[in-house]
Amino acid sequence: MGMIAAFYMVSDRNIEKILADPPLVWKVVAPDDPEAYARYRQAAKPGLLGRLLGRRSEPAAAPAELEPADGDTADTDVDKAWHGIHYLLTKTDWGGAFPLNFLVDGGAAVGDIEVGVGPARAFRSAEVQAIAQALHGIDEATLRARFDPAEMQALQIYPDGIWRNEDALDYCIDYFGVLKDFIGKAAERRLGMLATNG
Repeated sequence: MGMIAAFYMVSDRNIEKILADPPLVWKVVAPDDPEAYARYRQAAKPGLLGRLLGRRSEPAAAPAELEPADGDTADTDVDKAWHGIHYLLTKTDWGGAFPLNFLVDGGAAVGDIEVGVGPARAFRSAEVQAIAQALHGIDEATLRARFDPAEMQALQIYPDGIWRNEDALDYCIDYFGVLKDFIGKAAERRLGMLATNG
C-alpha cells in the first residue's frame, strides 16, 4: 500500500457546490458508495455535547446534487509517483510556485473532510488551464535533465529509498505522461479538477 494521488475532472459549477457543501466530495471520489454523502453530512451536525453547549443545528436542507457535465468525474491517478513528479517539476521537496507545484499545494481545500490524507483540493478551470499550459512545454528530456537521485534521497522524496533504482525515473516519466494527458483533456473541456492523496 502507500499514498497515491488521484485526480477527477469536475465542472466549475460542481466545484462551487462541493466547496459550499463539502460532503458532496464523496459523490465524486466514491461514486460507488451512494451513502457516503449522507454519512458525512450527518457527521457534520452537532452532537449531544454540542447541542448542550448551545451549538445550533442548521435546518436540514434537501440533499444537493451535482450537475453532470461532459467529461465530469473522469479520473486518473499517478500511483506513488506524485512526489517524484513534483520534484522533477519544481526541484523542491514541498515548495515551488503555482502552477508547477499543484501536486502538493494550491487549489481550494474542500472543507476539513479527510479524503485519504487531508481534504481534497479543488482547482477551478482557469487554474487547470494554467497547469496545462505550464506542463505543455515539459517533455521527457526536461524531466531526465532534472533527475538527481542523490538530492531526491536527501530531500526524502516519497517513496523514500527508491530513487537510486534505474527504473524510478521511468516510473515518474510514465505517470507524468498520464497526468499531462489527463490535465490537457480537462483543459480542452474547460473543466476544473479535484486532487486527493490517500
